Amino acid sequence: EYYKKVLDLDSTSVEAIACIAANYFYADQPEVALRTYRRLLQMGVTTTELWNNLGLTCFYSSQYDMALSCLERAVGMADDSSVGTVWFNIGLVAVGIGDVALAHQAFKIASNVDANLAEAFNNLAILELRKGNVEQSRNLLHTASYLCSTLHEPSYNAALLNFKLGDFQQAYSLCQRALDAYPDHSETLELRKQLRAAFATL
Repeated sequence: EYYKKVLDLDSTSVEAIACIAANYFYADQPEVALRTYRRLLQMGVTTTELWNNLGLTCFYSSQYDMALSCLERAVGMADDSSVGTVWFNIGLVAVGIGDVALAHQAFKIASNVDANLAEAFNNLAILELRKGNVEQSRNLLHTASYLCSTLHEPSYNAALLNFKLGDFQQAYSLCQRALDAYPDHSETLELRKQLRAAFATL
């Protein structure tokens, strides 16, 4: 509402339009967000963030070819502080369209250019596990957990991996760490329940 009032006063406020577009995107209305972001393009705005957000919005609007095209433009404009995030988003789009090779390459680049991007290490770990590289996956999950203790996915994924490998004690410990970060994560709660049942039979 605040940004709509700003637009009533200044219909060319880039910040207000961008915030309204982001609000539509997070309200699960990517098509409306896409129209709003395109308005910024028509106004002559071309930034890494705009192309990155356009790419994600196109992806969630099922315009996959446009998504990668926008993200490629974002990479071309990105500086050192944002290029890792753009490559990470290319990886997400690649996973979504089933291009595992591109996803692997994108997450690898993202983790190389931004050594603090825990999400890239987590997703790379999953792809390495799919290739059968268990130790490499485990190391990447450890790195992701170390980089961002508030991110629950690496701990959950490591717990699940240890559970499947039969290391129930380590799996339980990792479940607890994941639940510390996200107490209501249903998959972690279910895994902890399975582990408790396994301990009861020992």
